[in-house]
Amino acid sequence: MKAERTYLDWNATAPLRSEARAAMLAALDLVGNPSSPHAEGRRARAVVEDARESVARLVGARPSEVVFTSGGTEANNAVLAGNWATVHVADIEHDSVLAPARASGARIVALPVSDTGVVLADRVAQLMQGAREVSPALLSLQLANNETGVLQPVAKIAGLAREQGFFVHSDAVQAAGRVPIDMAALGVDFLTLSAHKIGGPKGIGALVVRDGATLPAFVCGGGQERRRRAGTEAVAAIAGFGAAAQAAQRDLAGMARVEALRAKLEAEVLEIAPDTVIVAAEADRLPNTSNIARPGTAAETLVIALDLAGVAVSAGAACSSGKVGASHVLEAMGVAPGVARAAIRVSLGWNSTEADVAAFVQAWAHVAVWRRERAVA
Repeated sequence: MKAERTYLDWNATAPLRSEARAAMLAALDLVGNPSSPHAEGRRARAVVEDARESVARLVGARPSEVVFTSGGTEANNAVLAGNWATVHVADIEHDSVLAPARASGARIVALPVSDTGVVLADRVAQLMQGAREVSPALLSLQLANNETGVLQPVAKIAGLAREQGFFVHSDAVQAAGRVPIDMAALGVDFLTLSAHKIGGPKGIGALVVRDGATLPAFVCGGGQERRRRAGTEAVAAIAGFGAAAQAAQRDLAGMARVEALRAKLEAEVLEIAPDTVIVAAEADRLPNTSNIARPGTAAETLVIALDLAGVAVSAGAACSSGKVGASHVLEAMGVAPGVARAAIRVSLGWNSTEADVAAFVQAWAHVAVWRRERAVA
C-alpha cells in the first residue's frame, strides 16, 4: 500500500477541482461545433460564452475581452512576439515572456529590480523620462513571480508607461485566484491567465485584451475568438476553465488561511535550521508561495530527498525543471550563488492543511539533520 503523499507544488499546477471535472464531463457529451448555427452548435456556444463570463469576472474584465488560448505560454507569446519596436521587461519574468521578447527583434530595455525581486517604480520613471521610444512600445510586468511569489507594483508602473505611450502587458498566471485582480484598476492592455494554476485543466488559458487595444491575429484561418485565434474552440477544456474560475473567485477569501499556513511553515523551518534563507521574505508576496534555500545543499538534492520522504516541491519553475544551474530569477535579484543553487519552491493551495505543513516540516527536519550528520562525519 502506497504511503500518503503531500503535494506542495501548486505553482507548477493545481489539482483539478471537482467543479471543473464535472463541467468538462458534461461538455464532452455536447455534439455541436460552437460555430454552427443549429441547436447543437448553440448549446456548445453557450458553454463557451458562460465560461468566458466566469473568466472575465475573475479579473474584472469584460467577456468580450477574453480570448481563449492553449495556455499562459501561448498568451504571453501572442503579446511579446508582436510587432514591437521596443520592449521594456525585467529579467525576473517567466521564460515564456523573455524568450519571445528576445526573439522578436525589438530593442529590449531591462527594468531595474531590487534585491527582494520588486521592479523599482522610481527607477522605471527615471528610465522613461525623456526617452523617445520608437512606437509601438510595450512594457511587460508580471503581477506575481512564479518562483518567489513576489507581487509587483503593476498599477503604478503601468500608469507611468501609459503616460509615455506604451502598451502594457501583465502575466497574471500565478496571481489569479490567489489575490484579487481588477484589470481596469491595474491599467494594463493585455493580461495572461492559465486554467491549470487555479484548478482547471491543463492546455487551456486566456489572453485578456482590453477593448480598443491593438493586437494582430496570432492564429489565422477562421473567425473564432473575434478573429484573434482561429480554430474550433476546445469546449470541454474551456468549460473546465470557467468552472475553475468561478470556484477560484469564491475561494479568494480563504487565502488568509493559506497565508497563515505558509507563515507557520517558514517559522518552523527556520527553527529547525536557522541558517535557512527565506528568499524575499521582506517583500509583499503571494499568500501561498515560499522560496526556501538551505545553503550548502543543492536544490536538486533537496527536491529528491523530500520526494523520497513523500513531499512534492520543486526547484524553480516547473517549465525549467530539466535545467541544471541557478534560477535566472534569483540571479536577477542578486541572490548569492550559494543560496540560489540551494533554493526550492514550496507552494500551497486552497485545500492545503496543517497536516501538509507538518509533513513538510518533518521531512525538512530529517533532511537538515542528515546533512549536519554528513558534514560532521
